[in-house]
Amino acid sequence: MSPEQFNELPTDEARKRLAHCVALADWIEKLVAARPFSSLEELLQTGDRLARGWDGQALDAALAAHPRIGETACGDGKEAALSRSEQSSVKETGDELKEALRSGNAAYEQRFGRVFLIRAKGRSGEEMLAELRRRLGNEAQREQQEALDQLREITLLRLRETFQ
Repeated sequence: MSPEQFNELPTDEARKRLAHCVALADWIEKLVAARPFSSLEELLQTGDRLARGWDGQALDAALAAHPRIGETACGDGKEAALSRSEQSSVKETGDELKEALRSGNAAYEQRFGRVFLIRAKGRSGEEMLAELRRRLGNEAQREQQEALDQLREITLLRLRETFQ
């Protein structure tokens, strides 16, 4: 779909086309309301600008629908399918790495009170584990910002893929 076609969609249909990008209705609503877009770049810039306004509350809301790194996303919706695809590099790893990710996820959740979020696309399981271990050393405020940055990256990747 092109941005021009997106501009022409009824509001409800436009919302549905973005639902897999992030589980934040407010961001979707604002992006749909910002139409018309003259280009993909304008649409992506608007999505990015809106995502930079997210806070810890938005992060927690979005993560309520997010699987743990190394675990298979449940459901048959587009977001679950994207998560499975994005984390495909973990599927092909050994049991030792999977156990290290499970253990790291548990430590992260205990320390920060939320699931570990990382843009999995383009990263190996080992790279994700290294980031998980590094981020466990963050202070709470710094980690919240890193998680928000990852959420924004994931959202914008999915948004770009929607229009290509």
